[in-house]
Amino acid sequence: MNILVNYKQVNRREPIEAEIGRHIGKLNKLLRSYQPDHIQIHGAFNKHPRKQEFSFAVHLALPTGTLNATGEGPTVRLSVKHAFLELEQRIRKHQSKLRKEHEWRRRGPRALAS
Repeated sequence: MNILVNYKQVNRREPIEAEIGRHIGKLNKLLRSYQPDHIQIHGAFNKHPRKQEFSFAVHLALPTGTLNATGEGPTVRLSVKHAFLELEQRIRKHQSKLRKEHEWRRRGPRALAS
């Protein structure tokens, strides 16, 4: 897995890298079916100039597609958390589309024959 994170206008990297590492560990469980060399994660921090708010954008490149997510929050750690939660949801939805789970879903309860 190739990981690249750009830190713009962020003072301390160590706590942020620990938070990102924790979330990437969760993503590894979801992305077991892909070879680690084919997965690329790019992240970028940005601070809003007029607000005390940070944003974090994550781009996940898989062999089957590219997924994007952004998170905003008053602290850097909260923006990372929101972005990775959104990315996890998008990964689950992407994998369900690949498995064509929408075609296998039952329409409703079957009527009882009497």
